[in-house]
Amino acid sequence: MFVFHFLFDPFIQFGFMRRALIACLALSISATPLGVFLMLRRMSLVGDALSHAVLPGAAIGYLISGMSLVAMGVGGFIAGLSVAMLSGVVSRRTKLREDASFAGFYLGSLALGVTLVSLRGSSVDLLHVLFGSILAVDAHAMIMVGIITSCSLIVLACIYRALVIESFDSLFLRVSAGKWLAVVQAIFLGLVVINLVAGFQILGTLMSVGLIMLPAASARFWARDLPHTILSAMLIGILSSFVGLVWSYYASIPAGPAIVLSANVVFFISVLFGTRGGMLTASRR
Repeated sequence: MFVFHFLFDPFIQFGFMRRALIACLALSISATPLGVFLMLRRMSLVGDALSHAVLPGAAIGYLISGMSLVAMGVGGFIAGLSVAMLSGVVSRRTKLREDASFAGFYLGSLALGVTLVSLRGSSVDLLHVLFGSILAVDAHAMIMVGIITSCSLIVLACIYRALVIESFDSLFLRVSAGKWLAVVQAIFLGLVVINLVAGFQILGTLMSVGLIMLPAASARFWARDLPHTILSAMLIGILSSFVGLVWSYYASIPAGPAIVLSANVVFFISVLFGTRGGMLTASRR
């Protein structure tokens, strides 16, 4: 009985905790499959770059409307998508590889975003933008996250087959689809950006990629095929969100770092004890 009250009292007593939990669960369902495909495509660090690229747009939205999550979300989506498209153009038109192109753009985006927030806001506002705040999750933010999650799952279902083929045999898709390959890649990067925008409502721009990539990397050690990997990543994301929110409530720390640290603990456990390539499992064999 004590354990039940310890785990669920924060969500029973406080509406902002319930809203944060619902938003995190929705994000875990829509974002973690994208993390699996980023991992399969060897683009894990691209997700981190895009999470930083969101910051200037969110900062401009903050300068215009204050801590309006809708304005910051729209600005973040435009900024992140612009960086993704520009990086792709630079990598195709020059000798610079795509990862180096992303690095060049995201470092400038991060510095610009921090500068813009500092022009008007205080250090507290900057921390809220960078690391999120569960107090900022109101009804408007929940509606926005719900719309993003629903649209993301629908679009992902439409391009799922093409993403699977491209992840395992990109040459086949390039020959059979031709010009549509670039369209699929652009749609996929757009989904990553829009889920990062949804994630920074709670986790902040610096931490939102953690809930995308860490559950996906952990699921790799427990599942033997792609559907089970995606399902495992969703469950790990949900577990990490719940534990992280409970931890942030009792320890009085920001929710974003608590959720990402919880996902990191699961990742280390998976690396050690995972049934599909974990270190201790491999040593026994």
